[in-house]
Amino acid sequence: MKRYTLFSVLMLLIFNVTSAQTSSVFGSVAEAKSKIERTVPLVLEHLKKISESQNDNSILTNGTTALKKEYEAVALEFDLYRGNMASCIVNKSKKASKCMNYHTLYFRNTLGNYDNFINYLTKKNGYLGVEDDSVKKDFKPTEIATKIDTDFTAASKAAGKLRGTAKASYFEQVKSEDFKLAPFDTLVN
Repeated sequence: MKRYTLFSVLMLLIFNVTSAQTSSVFGSVAEAKSKIERTVPLVLEHLKKISESQNDNSILTNGTTALKKEYEAVALEFDLYRGNMASCIVNKSKKASKCMNYHTLYFRNTLGNYDNFINYLTKKNGYLGVEDDSVKKDFKPTEIATKIDTDFTAASKAAGKLRGTAKASYFEQVKSEDFKLAPFDTLVN
């Protein structure tokens, strides 16, 4: 009887460790999602301030259109990245790290391009090279991509203990609508 009790406790411990390691992926993905989404109102507020000070509404209109285009590119890449990372872990267990590094590189570059665009758009009074101290953004592309990549790598190692459909169904959660970036138009208002 004691052997069976010890075995069940051991199995629960392994499952809890695996769950704890893989659940950190959801936290880093949710954090990245919120950081990306917070950039939109911040940039639009800055553009509105510039357009009012210059009495030129085209600054806000054109800036909003350009920001929407860039944000949608990031949203698309974010969706692809989550799906690709999950697929790397589920389908390519032997080459998962190489596959994940490949997709992380593209995601990091996309975030870097978005950050450069925001920096360009939020220069003080529209003049390049003059930083605006009122724009406080918490958006560091390398940090975001590295944190998600680290968590996915840990999840990949932990997922080795999951078998069959449990692994696939767990990583399907990462692809869910909950972790999708909000549409641009909902963030504008």
